[in-house]
Amino acid sequence: MTRQQKPEKAPSPCNCLNLRRASSAMTKIYDAYLAPCGISIAQFSLFRHLRQLGPVSVSALAEKIRLDRTTLVRNLRPLEKAGLVVDISPRSARSRELELTEKGREKLGEAEKLWDGAQRHIEEALGKDNIALLTELLTRIENIR
Repeated sequence: MTRQQKPEKAPSPCNCLNLRRASSAMTKIYDAYLAPCGISIAQFSLFRHLRQLGPVSVSALAEKIRLDRTTLVRNLRPLEKAGLVVDISPRSARSRELELTEKGREKLGEAEKLWDGAQRHIEEALGKDNIALLTELLTRIENIR
């Protein structure tokens, strides 16, 4: 082991803890790749969903990304303040309709290039076959009832 390498952590007997550790490690990698454009992987995901869905209510967005509304609103606040996301609903509306601003679309375009680098890094580290297996297992985990 070189000085740069960290010793591998032994897996926990707890499946949930192992998945949380892996998720944290993956988040750190993507956040590091996205850092030059000033957004996190969580914000990147919001941008991608906002672009895909077009004007969308907070409730519909929360449901789509499987995040509770309170957490979503907290994550959206700095993006709105930065002029990347805008509420386009009339003041009298009972729900908020959100969309990316032009500045937000530009930020997403910049971030997508960096995200591609993170994707390549993970594919090189794990291999395409393992990525396919991981994707299959994660999908199965999401569908456990």
